Order: sequence, then C-alpha cells, then structure tokens
Amino acid sequence: MSRRRFVLATGNPGKAAEIDALLAAAGVEVVPQSAFGLAPAGEHGTTFVENAIAKARHAARGSGLPALADDSGLVVDALGGEPGVHSSRYAGPGADDAANNARLLKALTGVAPRERSARFVCVVVLMRHPGDPLPVVCEGVWEGTILPAPRGRGGFGYDPLFGPAECPGSAAELERAEKNRLSHRGRAFALLIERLAGARAYHPD
Repeated sequence: MSRRRFVLATGNPGKAAEIDALLAAAGVEVVPQSAFGLAPAGEHGTTFVENAIAKARHAARGSGLPALADDSGLVVDALGGEPGVHSSRYAGPGADDAANNARLLKALTGVAPRERSARFVCVVVLMRHPGDPLPVVCEGVWEGTILPAPRGRGGFGYDPLFGPAECPGSAAELERAEKNRLSHRGRAFALLIERLAGARAYHPD
C-alpha cells in the first residue's frame, strides 16, 4: 500500500521537524506547503480551531492535496489566557522566541509560583479538500507552570519557560522522544493517527 501524502501548512522549522517525527511511523508522507510556493495563511481567528482550519483550507486549495495544519500556543491562567492564539507574535510582528519569552516573564513579574499555572494547547486539522464539510479535528493539552527563568537549550518557542507537570525542569531540557510523548502536539497527533487508522477516506487507493 502506498503512503498517504499530505501537504503540511507550516513555515516553522521546529514545528515541521516535530510533526515529521510524529508521523513517520504512521505511513504518512508530509510535504511542506513551501514546496508548492505557498505563503503562510493569515491567522485572524480568535481560537486555535479557527486558525487551524484556515491554514488547512489555504494549503489544500494551493496544493491539491489533503492538508494538515495545526495551531498551537501557550495559555497562562494569571494572564487571562494570554498569549493564546498570539503566542508566536506575543512581543509583536516578527518577534523571535527570545523576545516572546522576555515579554512573558515581564508580564508575570510579581506573580507567585503557585499562581503561574499554564498549558500548551494544540489543535490539529486534516482536510481532504478546501471545501471539506467534516474535517478531522484533534486536540492535545499539556499542563504545567511557567518557570521564573529559562532553562535548557532544546525545543523552541516557550519551551525554556514551560515546566511540565509530569517532570522537573523545563520542556527545553527533555529529549525529543520524551517531549513528543508528553507534549500537546504529541497528544494531538496521537489522536490524529488513531482517527486515520479507521478513516477510509484518507487511505490511498
């Protein structure tokens, strides 16, 4: 049986590497949308689900392939859910990881450790075509807390500041395989793989 082939709607190299590792054993070939000359879709939704659907529809329309997209971010309780859907641009358009992390720490100045609860959220969407009325939608949540200072050199995004509930230290100190097992993205893609196993519409002829 041939491998399933999906276009991946992301321009984030760290995210693309994680997704490739997560789907490698599931018989899925992922082609980045850049291979079709597609620029990233606009992210104008107020929820992770809205943004993931918009990105998947954009990639499916431009590639002619079933499209896979995810929208993810960090939700901090003490900040009313921020940075949320704005996680990648929390410090402004074009902000890098260091700037976003610095803004997060500044926003939490004076907040006690016990009040720094947070979670990473990931919503994965798979659409057969741009007008798919019933896309596959899977969600993963990773509970933890925001550390007082960055730790570790691995991962990307807010990983150095995120302390997972399951282990000491930060997400940036985890080995890739362990992070994939525990993370919001790993959990969402595990659900997606389960759904794909029973979804004939996504199997190649």
